[in-house]
Amino acid sequence: MENKIIAANWKMYKVKRDVDAFFEIWRKYERLKNEIVIIPQAPLLSYVKNFLSYEKLGAQNCSDKKEGAFTGEVSPYLLKDTGCDYVLIGHSERRHIFGEKNEIMGLKIKNAIEANIRPIYCVGEKLEEREKGKTIDVVFEQLSVLKGLPSGGYDIAYEPVWAIGTGKVAKKEDASFVQGKIKEYLSQNKIGEGARILYGGSVKPDNSSELLMAPNVDGLLVGGASLDPGSFFKIVSSG
Repeated sequence: MENKIIAANWKMYKVKRDVDAFFEIWRKYERLKNEIVIIPQAPLLSYVKNFLSYEKLGAQNCSDKKEGAFTGEVSPYLLKDTGCDYVLIGHSERRHIFGEKNEIMGLKIKNAIEANIRPIYCVGEKLEEREKGKTIDVVFEQLSVLKGLPSGGYDIAYEPVWAIGTGKVAKKEDASFVQGKIKEYLSQNKIGEGARILYGGSVKPDNSSELLMAPNVDGLLVGGASLDPGSFFKIVSSG
């Protein structure tokens, strides 16, 4: 089995003492073959960087602007200067809680690539869209922002919104099917060169192995289960 990428999205959790406690345990585990990305809140990036050896550092978001008078935004160039290798763009919480639209996603991806950061671009459908059979239409519309951008230099995370934080998880067959369609879309449009397709949505130790073994699943984007080092290690070591 080829190496997978497994990313830990800590969302708006953890302060410095929590980071200390996490890595005190994490350091005791053996190094594994899978690529691991730790994605903390922006003010913790430099602090977390000090704990990393083989793991990569990621940010949870970046601005669609390179720099300027945009109070509260974070430049992708600053993220790179801080030591980030990856950045999440288009996470469902950014889309559906903060109202970020498809049109700015392309700018964020472009700027991140220009700053030499690899975006993990998140796509996925809401429950009502799934029930209406619109999953592929929604995902393809979200992927359309990649047209006209550099042909590679990014990964994609399929995260069905109905599975995020709900305890529900897409069956491996469903995840594999949608992620296969994503790969077909990229190939047909001659984009996404070298892109890995991750699955995200209520990933836990008891389902991670099955997901990682599913066709077309190149890795995992892990939320709540990544906050505990023991839980996250079980996921990382499961495939």
